[in-house]
Amino acid sequence: MDPVGKALWFIETNLSRELSLPEIASFAGVSRFHLLRAFGAATGFSVMGYVRRRRLSEAAKELAAGADDILAVALDHGYASHEAFTRAFRDQFGITPEAARSASNFANLKLVEAIAMDDNLIVDLAPPRFVDGRAMLIAGIGERYTFETNQGIPFQWQRFVPYIGHLQGQVGRTTYGLCCNQDGQGSFDYVCGVEVSSFADLPPELQRVRVPKQRYAVFTHEGHVSRLRAVAYTIWNKKLPELRLEVADAPDFELYDERVNPQTGMGTTEVWIPIKGK
Repeated sequence: MDPVGKALWFIETNLSRELSLPEIASFAGVSRFHLLRAFGAATGFSVMGYVRRRRLSEAAKELAAGADDILAVALDHGYASHEAFTRAFRDQFGITPEAARSASNFANLKLVEAIAMDDNLIVDLAPPRFVDGRAMLIAGIGERYTFETNQGIPFQWQRFVPYIGHLQGQVGRTTYGLCCNQDGQGSFDYVCGVEVSSFADLPPELQRVRVPKQRYAVFTHEGHVSRLRAVAYTIWNKKLPELRLEVADAPDFELYDERVNPQTGMGTTEVWIPIKGK
C-alpha cells in the first residue's frame, strides 16, 4: 500500500480519537514533509484538513439524524467546546449545527466522504536521473495556497507570462513552477518564475526565492501539462517509496524549457524532487 493509502486507512480507523500529523506520517512510513506533498497530490486536501472535514462531515450526519446533544457530538468529534465546534461547522458548511439538526437531512451540505485511492492516477514514468543542482535565484509571481485552494495556479502563469524575457538579469528562457515555504498545515508558496543573476532592479511585486545547491531526483513527463497532477501523484506515492528516496525539506519544482510548446501545453516537462543522500 502506498503512503497515502496507509494514511487514509489510519485516519479512517482512528477518526474518533485525537490525531496528529507526526503520528499519521509515522504510520505511513514517510516524513511529515513527504506525506504533506504526497497527500495533497493524491487527494487535493492537506492531511489535517482532511481529518477536520471528515470529522465535521460525520458530525453533520449525526445532527441531521436528530442527535439530542450538540455538545456531545462536538466532544465526540474532537472539539472542546460548543463555540469551537459551531465556528468550524459554519466555516465548512455555511450553517450552524442547530440549523443542520433542524433541517433533518444533509442533502444540501458538501460532505467529505472517505476517499478511496484511484489507481487511474498512476502514469508510466521512466526511472529518474540524479542531478547535483546548483544554487539559483528565482524571481516571479508567488501566491500562497493550500491543496484545497490551488485552482488559481493556471491564471497565475497567465499573469507571469508578460514578464518572461523582460526582467533585468534573466538567465535563459527556462521557466520554473516552484513549491516552497511549506508549513505543517499544508500551506505552501507556488512561484511562477525564471532564474535571474541578481535580485537587484526587479519589479517590487515579484517574489524572490533562493534555491540552495541540492541533490535532485529528476523525473521526465512526456505529454500535456494537464497530466502533471497524475505525474505528481505517481512520483510521491509510487516512485519515491519504491526507490526508497528520502525527500529533503527544500523547494521542488517543475521545469519548462524549449521542449514545451506554450501554445499547446504539449512537450517534455521535468519535475525536480530534492532528496537526501547521494
